[in-house]
Amino acid sequence: MVARFAPSLTRRVTVEGFGDPFPAPTEKPKLNSHNASPDFRPSASWPVLRLRAALLTRVREFFDSRAFLEVETPILSADVVVDRHLDPMSTVLAPDPRIPDRGRRLYLQTSPEFAMKRLLAAGGEAIYQVTRAFRNGEAGRLHNPEFTIVEWYRAGDGMHAGIQLLSELAAALLNCPAAELLSYRDAFVRHAGIDPHTCTAADLASVAQHRAISLPPWLSAEDRDTWLDLLLVELVEPHLGQDRPTILFDYLASQAALARVRPDNPPVAERFELYMQGIELANGYHELLSADVLRCRNAENNARRTADGKPPLPEHSRLLAAMEAGLPDCTGAALGFDRVVMLAAGVDSIDEVLAFPIGRA
Repeated sequence: MVARFAPSLTRRVTVEGFGDPFPAPTEKPKLNSHNASPDFRPSASWPVLRLRAALLTRVREFFDSRAFLEVETPILSADVVVDRHLDPMSTVLAPDPRIPDRGRRLYLQTSPEFAMKRLLAAGGEAIYQVTRAFRNGEAGRLHNPEFTIVEWYRAGDGMHAGIQLLSELAAALLNCPAAELLSYRDAFVRHAGIDPHTCTAADLASVAQHRAISLPPWLSAEDRDTWLDLLLVELVEPHLGQDRPTILFDYLASQAALARVRPDNPPVAERFELYMQGIELANGYHELLSADVLRCRNAENNARRTADGKPPLPEHSRLLAAMEAGLPDCTGAALGFDRVVMLAAGVDSIDEVLAFPIGRA
């Protein structure tokens, strides 16, 4: 019933129920003589745009069939996720007396996470959203500064329920087998030959040197988490999701972001990520519930941003008020939809699945 997951980006995935995603074009478009430049054309072909629309339909069918409610939240907000590595775009409201708090800075959202959690705290149970998100300074084969994100939350779910739902969504969208589950520790031991829980920054640097990994000039010798991120990208990720999807779970406590930390020995963050063909597609958390812990993490992230030469981001938000009022036990995840289309279409660049990427926007 389910096709084997394609091990190469050169193979496309047929989306069951939507026929051939690449029907032959009936007519080659013609250029008007007064507008002969092809620059106005979309980067994605019409067959890919049709496949994209079919996959959007499949996303909504998946969540609707599980009694999730589709919601909409602001793309422009005074609140923003405080993350060391995510740089939001922002604007300032014009000084119009009809607008409350005129002159304040607003941010294009890097994720709808804050607003969706506010809905959960206000009585939401299972919600999802398909929207645009924005991240400054991100462009390349797998990135566009403006991108489509699918994000969802369900009250009452623990990490394993969240992992199961993510595996089911991947199967529904890409006709692939159930995901392999692999702990963050086991992935590093298997592919990098080192235990991420016990190694030092010097140990990680030694592995990088032994494997002849090119080092960014700004990398600090003592920045253990960044060394781990480097080895994850260079040594671990290329092996993930080759025969079937892989979901990494139980990250280091220092990499919890907005996930809760489970007091194991050693403690681990209840965070999970989906990979296919070496590409990260989704990131999920068994969500942090403590407003006090989030305040501490925001302060720590801003301290790191300052050390990196980046401006700090607002640490106070309406999410904190929602958490203090009572955010229910829940799990959430966010999926990079454009990357899913890229895999399904068998193309090698995000630009090939967007009508107008940043270079043509």
